[in-house]
Amino acid sequence: MKSFDIVSALKNNSEYIESFLSDILSCEAIGDGDLADAMRYAVLGGGKRIRAFLVMETGRIFGATPEMCVPFAAGIEMIHAYSLVHDDLPAMDNDDMRRGKPSCHKAFGEATALLAGDALLSLAFEVTAGNKNADPRSAALTAAEYGRLSGVLGMAGGQEIDLGGNAGSYDELCRMYNLKTGALICASLFAGYFAASPVPDQKIIEKLKTYGLMLGLAFQIQDDVLDVCGDEAVIGKPVGSDSKNDKHTSLAYMSVDEAIHEYEVLTDKAIDAISDIPGSESLTALALHLCKRNN
Repeated sequence: MKSFDIVSALKNNSEYIESFLSDILSCEAIGDGDLADAMRYAVLGGGKRIRAFLVMETGRIFGATPEMCVPFAAGIEMIHAYSLVHDDLPAMDNDDMRRGKPSCHKAFGEATALLAGDALLSLAFEVTAGNKNADPRSAALTAAEYGRLSGVLGMAGGQEIDLGGNAGSYDELCRMYNLKTGALICASLFAGYFAASPVPDQKIIEKLKTYGLMLGLAFQIQDDVLDVCGDEAVIGKPVGSDSKNDKHTSLAYMSVDEAIHEYEVLTDKAIDAISDIPGSESLTALALHLCKRNN
């Protein structure tokens, strides 16, 4: 069987999503001025677009067209971008660099960056709920999941645990990672599935959820390793930022070699979860590709 070309697929997806995002963030769509410029700065011209890829590929696997999926993909990318803008603020992680360039608040000031994050989150739901190419039930389901999994029961709740330093064991750390990262990955998978299936099958949801949570955990533990061992020029932000911010990571519980083994095992579990879904080779290829990343 011919292997899936994940590098080309990611590149093509990124270009497609970038074009769509450029349109909905254009001067004609949202105006000009510092706030609109900050929104464009935070979203365009960077990032792996992994979440968007998951939306598009999961939709394709279950029979949705790109046009049905792309508003959902853009929505999750804007939610992700808003979270990064806010995470970088001095009140949160206090990071000066993001994706190899100054953080949004360093480029536009804290107040404008805060508003840019707020505006991106609002626009994400506008674009998601307003998806006219998908069944209205699909748009409603996706908007609801985006709200749930980016809020107190998902990403925001995980960030609060992180800020409070309340992950006092490895199990608690994994729970925090599931909320901070796994939740939005699951939301991306669900969105693609909903685009194709407005009346979802709970058994498929559970398989996608397991894949998403395992992939998110693997991603976060690999980030912990890269924060210690990575190349600053490649990862796009200072090495050792977790230590600088006194952050609890998986390396508090295991060595670097053990952490590498752990995220490899989690990657295998992610792949196993969706192995019996026809056409899921792209999701398998993505998991293996991320396991070898250096940024």
